[in-house]
Amino acid sequence: MQKIAAKVTDQLGFFETNDPTRLAEEYGTPLYVYNERILRQKCRELKGLVKYPNFVVDYSAKANSNLAFLQIVHSEGLEVDAMSPGEIYLELMAGFAPRQIFYICNNVSEEEMKYAIDKGVITSVDSLSQLEQYGRLNPGGEVAVRFNPGVGAGHHEKVVTAGKKTKFAVDAELVPQVKEILAKYDLKLIGINQHIGSLFMDGKAFTQSVASLLEIAKQFPGLEFIDMGGGFGIPYHKQTDEPPLDLADLGHHLDETLAAFAKEYGREVTFRIEPGRYISAECSVLLGTVHAVKENHGKKFIGTDIGFNVLQRPIMYDSFHGIEVFRSSDKKSTKEETVTVVGNICESGDILAKDRVLPEIFEGDTLAVLDAGAYGQVMSSNYNSRLRPAEILIRENGSVQLIRSRDTLDDLMRHQIPLEDESSNL
Repeated sequence: MQKIAAKVTDQLGFFETNDPTRLAEEYGTPLYVYNERILRQKCRELKGLVKYPNFVVDYSAKANSNLAFLQIVHSEGLEVDAMSPGEIYLELMAGFAPRQIFYICNNVSEEEMKYAIDKGVITSVDSLSQLEQYGRLNPGGEVAVRFNPGVGAGHHEKVVTAGKKTKFAVDAELVPQVKEILAKYDLKLIGINQHIGSLFMDGKAFTQSVASLLEIAKQFPGLEFIDMGGGFGIPYHKQTDEPPLDLADLGHHLDETLAAFAKEYGREVTFRIEPGRYISAECSVLLGTVHAVKENHGKKFIGTDIGFNVLQRPIMYDSFHGIEVFRSSDKKSTKEETVTVVGNICESGDILAKDRVLPEIFEGDTLAVLDAGAYGQVMSSNYNSRLRPAEILIRENGSVQLIRSRDTLDDLMRHQIPLEDESSNL
């Protein structure tokens, strides 16, 4: 096996002793590959973010909800948040206790909200109408409310979840109305939370939002926890040495803020974070196979089996993912080229990497898409009736375990109901 371009995975020791071209051959491509050691490392980094004693890290299952993945996160002592009954179900299956799950809902039905209540899961609502709904369903119960701190951040407008242009959370000016509804249904507000957006690489906006959230918290005595949200970013441009988020600096500023608040509030409430992609993104690569190399009007295209049904982030958010190249043959690359790497979906927007400078690539090469562990498999689909990929886990001892099997053609018919033959009714 030749490592044509493998800077990042080499530095990380990502594949341990495994050959990515053999993994691609054995399990087929596209293929999500996870590294257990890196996943555990990321969990531990965030657990040590601050010195404040009552601190909880909630893994955001929406980034990656594979059952084995959740089991590892649970074993590292993290808790978890959920966005749907399906995520709650998976988290319970992974071993999380109901009180270790924080359900952060948005515009949900009574049926969905009642599912969380019946399971004993702490629920956060993000509008006055949803707080009313919760009160009707669970009078006298405990609840949390998501507030908008007025500060938003993120890598794309579609993932900014606070500020003036978002559907999420209760405006801070509506605190009096929140108190009225709490009193109306005899609800106990045990926590407040926020989330400003996804993929910030500078902690200033986050610390600013935390300060705003704590001002809201002061209006509610007796809180058990304050969830500061998250959206911690990772360096997707690591092939060109993009620096990571400075966790040490962020943790230092947070420690000062949290200690000062606890002293003024009169008790050490529990502080929580939702780091999102930070835990899952860098512990995965997505392997694909090059099936075609062609030129159209002077532009070179590398055709792969990684369509946007497999990885949606590039087409949805114009996201960048680094690409590495591996080769099972002895054929040599003699030059670098500017190429556009595309998938196999019948859409012009099915572009994985546009005008990217890469070593010469040939049919049969294995491509590795970096940092694919967040919003990868969870957003995959059967668009074009294509099969969703398998997932494998490289264990800490270097062994490989299949943790999700690839779809089969039979899976495409699993929930479909064919019409009866009309001729039989004649």
